Amino acid sequence: MFSSKNNFLIIGSIFSALAAIAHLGCVIFGSDWYRFLGAGEQMAQMAEQGHWYPTVITLVLVLILSVWSLYGLSGAKVIAKLPFLRLGLIVISFIYLTRGVFFILLMPIFPENSLTFWLVSSGICLMIGLSYAVGTYQSWPQLSRKNV
Repeated sequence: MFSSKNNFLIIGSIFSALAAIAHLGCVIFGSDWYRFLGAGEQMAQMAEQGHWYPTVITLVLVLILSVWSLYGLSGAKVIAKLPFLRLGLIVISFIYLTRGVFFILLMPIFPENSLTFWLVSSGICLMIGLSYAVGTYQSWPQLSRKNV
């Protein structure tokens, strides 16, 4: 299907894009989506009250996840090379893997989130992080400035 493309980076990119879309759903559909996706009751209530904070924070996350998706596609050679591609893919892999593994450190900051939320979301982050990490490792020689 993607003979010369890096499937791991493409998969990571797709999941980053899906995460961006899910977060965008919170902005569009409101408090029920914030609750369902585990943003916490405080964020859901602020969204119900029309407060700007949940929307801004969520749109920043949408932007970050969208950029990460583009970096995955760039590393997979589906789109043109983006600046700082190697560094970007390393940082993206690191952030996803760190979120996936060290979620226990975040749990006290968001006490309203259920254990199910933490296990599911951390498992997803771990899977995405592994996709980016493996894909980056596989494409490392092609990610140099000379070859891309």
